[in-house]
Amino acid sequence: MDVNRRQFLTYLGVGTAALASVATGIPALAAGNTLSGKTADHLFGLDTKKHNFNPKFKEIHPTTKDDVVLPDGFKYDVVASYGDKINAAGDTFGFNNDFTCFLPIEGKSDHGLLWVNHEYLGELEYYVNGYDYLNADEDDNKRTPEQIKKYLYALGGSVIEIKKENGSWKLVSDSEYGRRVSGLTKHVLTGPAASIAKEVTGTFANCSGGVTMWNTILSCEENYMDVVGDCKLPEAEHYGWVVEVDPFDPKSTPKKHTALGRFSHENTAMVLAPSGQLVVYMGDDAKDQYVYKYVSKGKYDPKAGKNNSKLLEEGTLYVANFGKGKWIALDFATNEALKKAVNADGKPMFASQADVLLNCRDASKAVGATPMDRPEDLEVHPIDGSVFIALTNNDKHGNFYGQIVRLFENDNNHAGLEFTFEIFAAGGPQSGFAAPDNMAFDSAGNLWVVTDISSSSMNSGIYKSFGNNGVFFIPTTGNSKGEAAQFASAPVGAEMTGPWFTPDEKTLFLAVQHPGENLKSYDKPTSHWPKGGNAVAMPSVIAITGF
Repeated sequence: MDVNRRQFLTYLGVGTAALASVATGIPALAAGNTLSGKTADHLFGLDTKKHNFNPKFKEIHPTTKDDVVLPDGFKYDVVASYGDKINAAGDTFGFNNDFTCFLPIEGKSDHGLLWVNHEYLGELEYYVNGYDYLNADEDDNKRTPEQIKKYLYALGGSVIEIKKENGSWKLVSDSEYGRRVSGLTKHVLTGPAASIAKEVTGTFANCSGGVTMWNTILSCEENYMDVVGDCKLPEAEHYGWVVEVDPFDPKSTPKKHTALGRFSHENTAMVLAPSGQLVVYMGDDAKDQYVYKYVSKGKYDPKAGKNNSKLLEEGTLYVANFGKGKWIALDFATNEALKKAVNADGKPMFASQADVLLNCRDASKAVGATPMDRPEDLEVHPIDGSVFIALTNNDKHGNFYGQIVRLFENDNNHAGLEFTFEIFAAGGPQSGFAAPDNMAFDSAGNLWVVTDISSSSMNSGIYKSFGNNGVFFIPTTGNSKGEAAQFASAPVGAEMTGPWFTPDEKTLFLAVQHPGENLKSYDKPTSHWPKGGNAVAMPSVIAITGF
């Protein structure tokens, strides 16, 4: 959908500086002289040359090579690997890195902070705490307290300081900003369900995320139940939230915003409605789960800086009905379906808004929302404001390859209640990609998509032609609209997650997650990336240059 005259004039009314933030969620409107400065001035025509960003690469072919394979003219640096020291206190980079987000220091594109999620351990747990996951009895959890402590420390997120020097990106190992927010870190709860606990310990299962307009990170807790079980934690309701972290304040306490609901969060995509209200799009990454958006009660104030965080504490959570093209409010006070919902015993399912937020899946089903095929990443187009949704797959419905849906809010009002949608791109051999996962836009509105074919299915059966997981470039306008070209391929067993560009769009950050996963025995690793030889494979974040 190209921008027509009406849309263009509408956007001009918002202001180009604001649109760098509102259309993409990148914080260009930091109040005052903050260290992070402006991060997205190149977006939405503020630099007209960059608005026509064209990576100019010759697409690669599917491969099973145990390396990050890139087009000619591009290279990658390994920025941080599991266990690397990230500050003077000796904290170390976590495991199975996922979402990444670059926040410049003093507006620089070659020096900044990188937030990185750490999601799970899985069969690679042995390399973290020595627990023999492959041969363990699932019904007899023999993890010791020390093993559980190492397990929880390896998850959550890392703040790392990075610099580009002499053409290569490097980690600042003694950074004053280096910080771990882990499964052992104290958090506070905000919003309607905050009464469940004064304080909660830890964040984990951190999949993807987003960034706010006031230069903080939103990290999303996804499959938290696996960690709760493995680590013998008693309070499952403390997890499954969206977590806000201030990467520029190492002493700040992370917040879990209950108003955004509790489910298997993939990511957040933040925009501003014409009314000035904040809107956050989210997906629940599981089969037959739902697409959500949160609309703040109050309005965004660029002068308020980090005080805008309160907008995430009071608002309305909506869930999508795609058959009707409507957003349904998950509001106990006004939605009669929530008041009438009963469980199998005939007892009311919900007694308060807190109950609704704690049990979003049940609430969404009760109000007639549309079950979807693993809604993972949601991203907002930087030019026309349409919302892209990666539906990874759902074998229960015969949808093995997944697709990308494009949602159009009526009148471009992200706070509105009606929408239409289309299938923008379908996975499969005909398109060259399968199982779309995380996405990112460049300033010209081109879509960058990473894939998540499971390690157990990769390079076999119907997925054999796709090779290892990859990164794909898909234009959203022009003659090649919707056509995918492969830009990168991951090492054996890995997926590449968390694509994020620097403001000058000369570097693309990616997390190489779980290389060597699905191994049969620890003495026969399936990957040796990134060090090669006989080295054990290690999840790492890379910086790709050559644009």
